[in-house]
Amino acid sequence: MSTIAFLNIGMHGHVNPTLPVVAELVRRGHTVTYRTSPAFRAAIEAAGAKVYLYPGGDPPLPDPPTPVTLLESLARTTVRLLPAVLDDLRRGRPDLIVHDSSCPWGAVAARELGVPAASSFTTFAFNRHVPSPTSGSWDLLAMARKQPRSVQGYLRSRWALHRRFDARGLPVLDLLNIRRPLNLVYTSPAFQPAVEHFDGSYRFVGPSIGARPVDPSFETDRLRDPVLYASLGTVFNAGPELLRTFALALAPLGGTVIVSTGQTDPEALGPLPANVLPLRFVPQPQVLARAALFVTHGGMNSVNEAMYAGVPMLVVPQGADQPMIARRVVELGAGLSIRTQDVATGSVRSLARHLLHEPGFRTAATALKAAQHDAGGYRRAADELERYARTADRVRRPVPADPSRRG
Repeated sequence: MSTIAFLNIGMHGHVNPTLPVVAELVRRGHTVTYRTSPAFRAAIEAAGAKVYLYPGGDPPLPDPPTPVTLLESLARTTVRLLPAVLDDLRRGRPDLIVHDSSCPWGAVAARELGVPAASSFTTFAFNRHVPSPTSGSWDLLAMARKQPRSVQGYLRSRWALHRRFDARGLPVLDLLNIRRPLNLVYTSPAFQPAVEHFDGSYRFVGPSIGARPVDPSFETDRLRDPVLYASLGTVFNAGPELLRTFALALAPLGGTVIVSTGQTDPEALGPLPANVLPLRFVPQPQVLARAALFVTHGGMNSVNEAMYAGVPMLVVPQGADQPMIARRVVELGAGLSIRTQDVATGSVRSLARHLLHEPGFRTAATALKAAQHDAGGYRRAADELERYARTADRVRRPVPADPSRRG
């Protein structure tokens, strides 16, 4: 059996898809370690991995989270974390490292130790046909001109990284797109744009959705059809006015309307129709199993879960990769999209009515449901990692005792 080390960034959208894979590897007898932020410790330990926490707690997200500030933050975090990460990894040298595609310290650690590595893509795979937000472009250059301090911080961190560690092979700019000889992509080939332009190193394993215990406190039997569900995720904080607009727009169309409020107090939405349930947290797979429509921010995890359940979507992208995901949902006929600034009771109700009564949306969503299930999910991901761990050639070379003093 192998020892497999996961390294990830501290965001739900990046950690959650790996948890069923970790649990499956542990079930098969492998030893799994996981380096992450404190907020995810309990969930990862529940999957069976031994957790190592990054020093200094959860690194804060840049504000604002633009591609330029993300680049600076990732480079700076890499320099800060690598000494402790390498110390941990040397004590229990793994046979394989699995790192997020946005986790430079995982890629550098693998090279420092001469250990094979696989990359975990929790959004789309990227290349010149599907450019990532941090790929070299005129848009990135324009943003860089407006954020010179972030550019300077990025350059200082990259210089420190190359001076102290073996960072060869790390992209010059595109730190959201770190590729390896094996790249696991957690969506189906049917949903991946330009899938024909990706080589065999990319394995589109579908959504990694494990069996989750049913939440007994959520009384699914009390829901009345059609169930309409709205959630704008946890990263971009949806205010009460926006959530109230969705509730009022959907109420006349649904038997039960569920609004997940996340960080917003449900009471802040004010008086609502009797068939609207505003709840801070919702067992999303349970709700999607009953839903006729999902209003979503377009995060890849939520969209994957909706496609897995065959539910048409109204996508309201808030930022990051969500506009790209929204476009893909629309292209494939599984939903519609609306900009946040265009959200109003009338516009949302009109689009929702169209999604509910035009059968083509349900047909497209059903086709994507089959594709998501056929891709293999977390079991396929575990198969790919086992195969790669058996066949990958290790790079044998001396490892400096204290690379932090290199140069």
